[in-house]
Amino acid sequence: MDFIHSMRFPFMIVMGISLIALAVAFWLINWVMAKDTGTDAMRKISDAIKAGAEAYLRRQNYTIISLSAVLAVVIFVLYAFVRKHNEHDPAGSMALALCTTGSFVAGAACSLIAGYIGMWVSIRTNIRTAAAARTSLNDALRIALRGGAVAGLFVCAMSLIGVGGLFILLKLLGFPYEKIPFMIVGYGFGASFVALFSQLGGGIYTKAADVGADLVGKVEAGIPEDDPRNPAVIADLVGDNVGDCAGRGADLFESTAAENIGAMILGVGLIPYFGWKGVVFPLVARALGILASIFGILVVKCEEHDDPMDALNIGYYLTSFLSALGFAGAAWWMLRSEAAPNAWIYYTTCGFIGILTAQAFVYITQYYTEYKYRPVLEIAEASKTGPATNVIAGIAVGLECTAIPIIVISVAILASFKLGVMALGPAAGLTGGLFGTAVATMGMLGTAAYILAMDTFGPITDNAGGIVEMSHQPEEIRKKTDRLDAVGNTTKALTKGYAIGSAALAAFLLFSAYLDEIYNYTGARIGVDLSKPEVFVGGMLGAMLVFLFSAMAIRAVGTCAQTVITEVRRQFKEKPGIMKGTEEPDYGQCVDIVTLGALKAMVAPGILAVGAPIAVGLLMRGFISETQKTIAAESVAALLMVGTIAGILMALFFNNAGGAWDNAKKYIEMGTHGGKKSDAHKAAVVGDTVGDPFKDTAGPSLHVLIKLLATITLVLAPLFI
Repeated sequence: MDFIHSMRFPFMIVMGISLIALAVAFWLINWVMAKDTGTDAMRKISDAIKAGAEAYLRRQNYTIISLSAVLAVVIFVLYAFVRKHNEHDPAGSMALALCTTGSFVAGAACSLIAGYIGMWVSIRTNIRTAAAARTSLNDALRIALRGGAVAGLFVCAMSLIGVGGLFILLKLLGFPYEKIPFMIVGYGFGASFVALFSQLGGGIYTKAADVGADLVGKVEAGIPEDDPRNPAVIADLVGDNVGDCAGRGADLFESTAAENIGAMILGVGLIPYFGWKGVVFPLVARALGILASIFGILVVKCEEHDDPMDALNIGYYLTSFLSALGFAGAAWWMLRSEAAPNAWIYYTTCGFIGILTAQAFVYITQYYTEYKYRPVLEIAEASKTGPATNVIAGIAVGLECTAIPIIVISVAILASFKLGVMALGPAAGLTGGLFGTAVATMGMLGTAAYILAMDTFGPITDNAGGIVEMSHQPEEIRKKTDRLDAVGNTTKALTKGYAIGSAALAAFLLFSAYLDEIYNYTGARIGVDLSKPEVFVGGMLGAMLVFLFSAMAIRAVGTCAQTVITEVRRQFKEKPGIMKGTEEPDYGQCVDIVTLGALKAMVAPGILAVGAPIAVGLLMRGFISETQKTIAAESVAALLMVGTIAGILMALFFNNAGGAWDNAKKYIEMGTHGGKKSDAHKAAVVGDTVGDPFKDTAGPSLHVLIKLLATITLVLAPLFI
């Protein structure tokens, strides 16, 4: 019994489940790789996608590693030599510098590894999904989901192993457990830094290729999607992987890593009630969520004429149910003491709120992006009168769709906060309430492995459809992959909704953790008082950052797409045999153009996102006085708070407007309003093209920006005081 009540036991659970998840991931890799790879024509196309994706990721990772190395040196110098040591520091200056820098490098490395392995599997699963579709819809569904599950399991397991491993290492080195969360905040920042460039670069790549392929191929040449005569089609299929797979994987890795550390920081405030268990609880709860996801992934199957989305939903509901059970068990074990005997009930309810919030975001996203419902039907109807009315209707839908999600997030934060206050009583102050919001975030991220499996399912089935189309397979096979591709489009939209919902809850958690960290370093509680001019300016700069960052991301897509359009037009003009099917397009040229363009374009907005909060914090240090000792930290808090609010609203607008435009086009392609090649279809293609950088570049990148602002302020908070 003493062992069960010691700190070693929960860490054995966390590490044990993480290793089980990695073992299951490797088993899934072997299971997928053993499947048939189809015909020679299919393999030729798959090999081209694989080569393009791996070449891009190698170049992108080289760029990210170079930037990370420079930033690691800067962090070390700032902590070790620039910043002055104070009595509230969790360790000496050199030890703190080494821990923060080391955890930053570890977070960046784990994020890169998890993203690379996930994409490595996805670009090998696509052909096996396409080959399986020739005989069985169920086999194709299971191969695509299980291939996607490798990314989900690796992301969540590596996140836990990284945070848990650093905690264990520092504990073995003799540091007090209540100080360790403040010493490993760099891990979340490392993950955020990689996620920003992965999502931004991948988003620019995928949409520049997509816009170029669509405008010249569909609108000008009048050829269908994934037609092998389109020189940009391979670049488009590569983009699905580097954007939706590697990019989203890095996004959710960052969410889980940052949420774990933020919740542990808030857990330090619960030590008088639960001791070390309040600090370690987030890791145990997350580990049990991974276990639930494994069961959910393995049960998914469907009959030949069933809706594949129903099968995926059953797996998701099972995962949510098992995650809730695990959450309740962990809370009963770790959040119960003589000082607060019923606290576990309140915190379990907070976790359930998080799970229900995730479900709510799934339904809200479906409403605004599926062609069964009013918003998409309105855009399709508006397409009958031309591109301008299509774009106007899409913008209106995007603006409207911010309302319900914000209400849901507000209810979740307020309800979980109040329950957290009730868990510990008024004597604990805000501590119990803030931890309640952290627990709600844990609940929402409890199903992250399954959600990421569904997200990666999207690019796998999209690629499978492209392989079937380009290898001229029979129509009935294309119909099967079209069904899976339609489900994949839905899952990608749903996971974007889930990602912004979890980002919103995680951002509030990390904002609270930042205020807690300032308290631990100064002994003073700070707030965000907008009546102070320095704080008001910090808030305005935070909102401005979101708009400027979005502008740079969207402009990068447009600039890169122009080079693709020029190249495709050149090939059609110089090689007239391409359209007749007597000459091969030069796919590699388009892949190279998009690769170089995306890598070049991602650097400036990335540096802006990292540099802005640092610049504001250091500039505001000039306003520190005897009466305003924490004014720089307060200004950065305002930047973080207002930037987060603006970022959530903008991301909702971008994601849902783009998704609605996309599905309005698909709805018309099904035969409505004149079908393909009609004037309404041409208008819808223009709207979809406008929405492409919204939903796949700026929107997802804002998810990361929101959390990056929080993690960078957590890491550099000591510099602002």
